[in-house]
Amino acid sequence: MAGASKNSRTSVATQKFLCPDCGGEIVMKTIITNGRIKSIAECQKCKRQERRPKDFK
Repeated sequence: MAGASKNSRTSVATQKFLCPDCGGEIVMKTIITNGRIKSIAECQKCKRQERRPKDFK
């Protein structure tokens, strides 16, 4: 019996993060400063920026 491969069984789930202050959606952005790539999380409504979405709490 041929089973499905492990990679075909995995599901892709995206998680939405919401800002606790204003309720806006938090998106990850990539910024290049001084030749270095930096990822930051930013609320689309209030423009608050943190290092990662977990830091908004």
